[in-house]
Amino acid sequence: MTEYIPVFLFTVVALLFPVVTVGIAWLIRAGKHDPVKLEPYECGIEATTFAHDNRFSIRYYLIAVLFVVFDVETVFLYPWAVAYRKLALFGLVEMFIFLAILIVGYIYAWKRKALQWA
Repeated sequence: MTEYIPVFLFTVVALLFPVVTVGIAWLIRAGKHDPVKLEPYECGIEATTFAHDNRFSIRYYLIAVLFVVFDVETVFLYPWAVAYRKLALFGLVEMFIFLAILIVGYIYAWKRKALQWA
């Protein structure tokens, strides 16, 4: 049973740490809400419209997500390039399959006109 003491202590610390941290933050926080801090912008210019009136096109978010997807997928090329000699022909074939899937996804997004900004 003594073997489980470190696990028990770790569990207690893991449970108490967020509770104690939030409690301390709640105790030392500023108690009074400032109306200036509740405004959407603090640049010195009065807000003329409500912040939710300005809606962005869904294409903005779609292009951002596509950028992240293709950017992250491209990062997988670096470890392959480092271990290229060890992987030999198998690694080359796997990378061509990976790039083919990536290119098919890019062509699909292009055909669906997801990359047009307007």
